[in-house]
Amino acid sequence: MQRPENLLVVFLGMIATGKSYLASTWAEQFGVPYYNSDRLRKELAGIRPESGQQEEVDKGIYTPEFSRRTYDALLDRADAHFEEDPASCVVLDGSYQSLEERDLLRTRFENNIRVVFVHCICDEQVVKERLAIRAQDLNAVSDGNWEIYQAQKERFQELTKQERTITINTDAAVEVLVEQVNDAVCNNN
Repeated sequence: MQRPENLLVVFLGMIATGKSYLASTWAEQFGVPYYNSDRLRKELAGIRPESGQQEEVDKGIYTPEFSRRTYDALLDRADAHFEEDPASCVVLDGSYQSLEERDLLRTRFENNIRVVFVHCICDEQVVKERLAIRAQDLNAVSDGNWEIYQAQKERFQELTKQERTITINTDAAVEVLVEQVNDAVCNNN
């Protein structure tokens, strides 16, 4: 597959659904810019990506205000790339739980850039297993835990028909998942 152009691919979903692993792998395949909300949040806070910031829901660097700042910065980073190279492709990776958050993306880019959402899902048992592994990983960037997953599950607003959405169950080999994204992006014009 040739490198996509005029495209913003947004990998979204709840924590531990495999979106960051899939998003970074897909972006690397094409050598396109990749921005992760967890990394950018910590960059904005002036802390190392691997520094654990275990907080309760909506506390610390995870308050609604800091989250707004983080997601605005994601928009700005993507916008800067498209201003420099309108024919480029950019990958964003974050939970994008609310319709309002996704609408901000669509309205900001819809005139010139095709926006495709890749909604990553998996079984809750897989989420639990991934969270347990992540809790032991000293290099993990995400601070998500089961309590945060439950809060996201309550808040997550389902995607609408207006949103170009690909839903992928991430409980498969990454090579298979990347191929699914490639097929869907090519067919989602």
